[in-house]
Amino acid sequence: MFNIMKTAILMAAITALFMAVGGMIGGRSGMMMALVVALGMNFFSYWFSDTMVLKMYSAREVDASSAPRFYAMVQDLAQRAQLPMPRVYLIDEAAPNAFATGRNPEHAAVAATTGILNVLTERELRGVMAHELTHVKHRDILISTVSATMAGAISMLANFAMFFGGRDENGRPANPLAGIAVAILAPLAASVIQMAISRAREFEADRGGAEISGDPQALASALQKIQYVARGTPLPAAEQHPETAQMMIMNPLSGEGLRGLFSTHPSTEERVARLLAMPLARG
Repeated sequence: MFNIMKTAILMAAITALFMAVGGMIGGRSGMMMALVVALGMNFFSYWFSDTMVLKMYSAREVDASSAPRFYAMVQDLAQRAQLPMPRVYLIDEAAPNAFATGRNPEHAAVAATTGILNVLTERELRGVMAHELTHVKHRDILISTVSATMAGAISMLANFAMFFGGRDENGRPANPLAGIAVAILAPLAASVIQMAISRAREFEADRGGAEISGDPQALASALQKIQYVARGTPLPAAEQHPETAQMMIMNPLSGEGLRGLFSTHPSTEERVARLLAMPLARG
């Protein structure tokens, strides 16, 4: 229920932002146009944001015949977590990472890169996918998926401001208000995500994933491996859509420029230390 409230507040805030910038650029008519766009984005992001994020990463759905071992692993973990079976996707990228998306446990999906399947042992991969299923169980996926779409909408609004503001012969924005809007919207998008997404949720997902898999040491080992390999292996889709980075088990961004603003993960060292301090689960 709390995440549903946070999502509603986020949608209302984005609507107000759209209307304010629309009013600055086009007066009353601009405000009304922005309202229509914002309402459309709210509707789309709630119902279809998961589909949009999966398309950003060119994820392909797999089943028991196309990826039998991976699918069976997710199925077993979902049963252990007492969750409906989510849709399962693979992303053909060398960078090791994974995420969960969807609006609720009944409409959830989990995705992993082929890189993470190659890097991790089966035991470590179980820990990672249990972590993602914990996000599903805690309903973190609603606010994370919607916030990613909304942050993308803010970037779209910046482009809208630049287009309608125009430029002079020197390439500077002809409308100073549009220039100001563009200057503040990218950091604002990062701030929206950081306000909506608590870093504590990653610690909770780590703890829950360790409990579901029964193996906190395996998840700790997985996090260390992912961090090591990911440093030298870029994930292009995440660099192109930095607002989606908060959905990953490990921040995939290079940290350069404005991309560093979108960091919403606690340090790997602290996550590993907490996992290693957990007692080994029985059974």
